[in-house]
Formats: sequence, structure tokens, C-alpha cells
Amino acid sequence: MAAAIIFLMIPAGVQAQDLSDRAGAADRARAAEIGVDVGMMTPGPLNMITDVPGVKVGHTTRIEGDHIRTGVTAILPHGGNLFREKVPGAIYCFNSFGKMAGSLQVEELGNIESPIVLTNTLDVGTGVEATVAWMLRQPGNENVRSVNALVGETNDGYLNDIRGQHVTREDVFAAIENAAGGRVAEGNVGAGTGTTSLGWKAGIGTASRITLPIGDETYTVGVLVQANFGRMLTVNGVPFTREYQEERIGQEEDGSAMIVIATDAPLSERNLERMARRSFIGMGRTTNFMSNGSGDFAIAFSTAYTIPYVTGREPVEIPALIGNNDMNTLFQAVEEATQEAIYNALFMAEDMTGNHGNQARAIPLDKVVEMMEEYNMLNLNERLKWRP
Repeated sequence: MAAAIIFLMIPAGVQAQDLSDRAGAADRARAAEIGVDVGMMTPGPLNMITDVPGVKVGHTTRIEGDHIRTGVTAILPHGGNLFREKVPGAIYCFNSFGKMAGSLQVEELGNIESPIVLTNTLDVGTGVEATVAWMLRQPGNENVRSVNALVGETNDGYLNDIRGQHVTREDVFAAIENAAGGRVAEGNVGAGTGTTSLGWKAGIGTASRITLPIGDETYTVGVLVQANFGRMLTVNGVPFTREYQEERIGQEEDGSAMIVIATDAPLSERNLERMARRSFIGMGRTTNFMSNGSGDFAIAFSTAYTIPYVTGREPVEIPALIGNNDMNTLFQAVEEATQEAIYNALFMAEDMTGNHGNQARAIPLDKVVEMMEEYNMLNLNERLKWRP
């Protein structure tokens, strides 16, 4: 196969390698589309992180020859100058066998001032350098002397020639500049190009939930996951791996997950961190084991207000924040959206052959449907009328 660099813009269709053993994109579907109903809350219109107004996502996908299977995914809280108009944010680390560049400043100051960039483990340095360079050249940042780039990773070295460090500055620039609202490509795209999870090919997945009313308002919680972790798959309580052992090819234990959480609810950085912690409850519902070698981070931000870069005594206007006693609906939303985003990362991924001939199979969706029917777990919300 001739070398190719594939740049994916959002909205965009999934472009993947032309290999005879791959599952076709037409064979893939999102969890809700095949009747896997996660939780009781109502999804947003697209059931994606971009249901949160203003949030943008972009991918750069690198597929070259028989050895490069990697890429970059960028999440922008808004389309303005993030350094000049920061957003409140927080990070929670479930297991720190991983890299999350820029996390300490977010923990200290409680805000995010750059795009959130995801890539592979050995290209985090490139991600940081390129994100800083992109921020410095934005209009209004001519005199900026410090930028905190936020770059996370998972290890795609099973399918990708990770030691070659093939991600470039231009790949990072493209992912950021191509970021848009609307539908988000899932599966073998961007930072999920070469990832595997739970013994199957995985990638990027996303989902969203609308909260119950808090006062007179409802809010949206959106999640995007770079899935690359876990041993045995559980689908809504159904022990899929235990019941179905055939054709399973891929890494089965170590790996990582990056979880990005967006909401339009006005929250303090403390309650954003509490939401980030709860995302791992959703992740835990998809597997039976969290390994020593998994680097698992959740990054949460709110788009309800921005924190301007000012000096002196200029006031920062912050809206009335949601209090602790009203957080339960937000906790449930992030748990459900994280769980479903992981299923979407699996269900939308396609077969892939990569470095050293290593193979990762797409999970057979017909078997998922068959097993969910056997356990009487298909189309639960329709049958039980849990959702409006």
C-alpha cells in the first residue's frame, strides 16, 4: 500500500486502510443504534461531546505503509483565544502509569488555556511543542511568554511503529485547525487510530447526556474517550468476553484511557474534579479489571464562563455556581456518557493490521446483539420506558 497521510476534518467520514481483512465501515454502528441502551438519562441531539455548545473536535489520522497507525485528536472548549479566555477545568488521575503534560498547572490554577491534545505515548513531546507554537501565533498572543499545553496519550505500540515518533507539528496543527462542531468521527481515527481495548480494535468514542433540571435549567455533559485499556469486556452487565472467546486478537491487559469531559453547567474547578472522578465508574462498568500498566486520566471543563487573562484588579465575572447538593444528576450523566463513549469506540472501530503484522479485530456487532438478546438486555429503555 502506498504511503498516505490522511487528514480528517469534523464532520467527516471515517477513512481507514484498505486491507482485505478489515471490517467495513458499513458494518459498524454506535451502541444506541444496535439497541445497547446505557443508563436512564436522555442523550443530547448527536449523543456526542459536541452537543455541549461551542465545543469543537478535530482529528489527524496517520496511516502509512504497513507500520504507521497513529494520529492526533484535539478538543477545543471554544473557538476563541483560549489563552485570553481560559475555561475552568480540572484533572483527575485514576492510575498514573501514563503521561498528562500540563496537568500540574491545571491542578494549581483550576483553568485550561490551550486545546486538549491527545496522541501516542512517545509523541507527547511533539504535541506539547506544537500546541505551544500554535498558541503563540494566535492573534493577541504576541507578548505571551508562558503557555500551559495540555497533552495526553495512550500507547498504540501494538499496531503502530511508536518508536519512530511519526507524529509531526503539522499533524497537531491540522487537528487543531480542522476542529469543528457537529458530528465527530469515531473508531480508527485521530489518536485512536492504533489503539485497542478489551481484546478488540478500539479508538475514539463519544457520547452525551442531558441532566435533570437543576432549578429551571438543564445542562449537557459530553464525553470523548481515547480507549486503549482493559482485559474482559462487559456490555451493560453482560459478560461478553467470558461468553464469546472466538477471533479475539489484540492486547488484553495494559494500556490507557484518556477521558475528556465537557459541560455547559456552571461549575467550580472542585466540582469539575468530582465529575472527573465519577467518569471512572462508567469506565469500570465496561471491564472487570484495571491494570498496573494503564495510565488513566480524566480532564473536565465547563463552557459556562471564561476566565479572562487580566492583570491588576480587574474583576472576573463568574455566574452563580451549581452547589454540591445539585451535583447528583451531573455525576450520573458523566458516568453514563463515559460508559457509552467506550462502547462507541469499540463498536465503530474496524479491523486493522499494523506494525510487525500485528492484528486487531473489530468486535462482531452481530454477536453483541445476539448476546444482549440472550440476556434480555437489548432495547431496555424502549421496553421499560425509562427515558421520555
